[in-house]
Amino acid sequence: MPQQQPLHGHGPVWTIVVAGGSGRRFGGLKQYERLGHQRVLDWAVAAARAAGDGVVVVVPEDDATREGAVAGGATRAESVRNGLAAVPADAAIICVHDGARPFAGADLFAAVVAAVEGGADGAIPGVPVTDTVKQVDPAGTVTATPDRATLRAVQTPQAFRAAALRAAHAAPAAGAADATDDAVLVEAAGGRVVVVDGDPVNRKITDPADLTWARRHLEEDGMHGADGGGTAGLRVGQGFDIHRFSEDTTRPLVLGGVVFEGERGLHGHSDADAVAHAVTDALLGAAGLGDIGEHFPDTDPRWKGADSIELLRHTAGLLHDAGWAVGNVDCAVVCEAPKLAPRKAEMQARLSQAAGGPVTVKGRRAEGLGALGRREGIACWATAVITRRPAMAGDTTDTEATG
Repeated sequence: MPQQQPLHGHGPVWTIVVAGGSGRRFGGLKQYERLGHQRVLDWAVAAARAAGDGVVVVVPEDDATREGAVAGGATRAESVRNGLAAVPADAAIICVHDGARPFAGADLFAAVVAAVEGGADGAIPGVPVTDTVKQVDPAGTVTATPDRATLRAVQTPQAFRAAALRAAHAAPAAGAADATDDAVLVEAAGGRVVVVDGDPVNRKITDPADLTWARRHLEEDGMHGADGGGTAGLRVGQGFDIHRFSEDTTRPLVLGGVVFEGERGLHGHSDADAVAHAVTDALLGAAGLGDIGEHFPDTDPRWKGADSIELLRHTAGLLHDAGWAVGNVDCAVVCEAPKLAPRKAEMQARLSQAAGGPVTVKGRRAEGLGALGRREGIACWATAVITRRPAMAGDTTDTEATG
């Protein structure tokens, strides 16, 4: 393979997160084990997504539909090849990352990508080997003692020129077809692979003891996000809305998409659903997409009498297109009447379906204090948690926005 020149204006960077293993050594599917507020796989995917333009996730075949992912193969190499087929053709650099490495930071992704941009065919992170290593024959006799100063324990993410990785998998060199490391394939094809400094915290979850360590590490470091180094994969937003009761006795009272028959309605440009409005505002704020007044101004005749559940549904689509998934939304509705408890389950179902994630509702009284206590209106406070969702092949919005 000829010496490559630096990549200028390199183009999109995509990552294949490989999580197609059966977990025989672990005793189960370790990629789905809980680690903090989410699964081991979710941490790895979010780290990859934050570092590039898109992600292809590879999982066991039986789970592919449920996870919205690519079906894995019988070997790791086959799983990577299945993932490669889903990476857009215009990708210039392709990273491969283990779904069982939850703590790979953005700096590690940046280091391997930069090395490929600088002219290498591949770049892999490695940490120094601290123990003396012996090479032995089948009988257990020592045949060599390598100089440990020349050895590195290799990690992922590994980055490659897209063309080099595709070619190495399309026509693997003899003996390398089922390699457990993609760098081996590129090396065997004559590519130049360099090693950058790895991170001891970037530990692979192989057995239950590793998962115990990861959970303890998470608690000690106070990490709650999903990017392997903070909270970039998790955001929180707050929403608030308040409406006074209408003088129009024909207006229905709508709260959380549910009509409360026989109750006095609220005044507003749309259906005045204060609960749906607060949820919408919380989601927009969490994603940094402005506020409800910007998207659905009360000066626009299009929104006169609008069904606020549809506005919430539209907002959920905006979040999805921006790469976010709803974790949950919690609402506190302050009103003296009506009582929400008999309709709470219905409200939660309507809101959750529109938002694309669980929404909970709690009714609160103002205990006679202020305008709310005097039954002059109804207010709602909402708190939303959103997380980065994996970008899949075909999610052109992410590539267009960042590429």
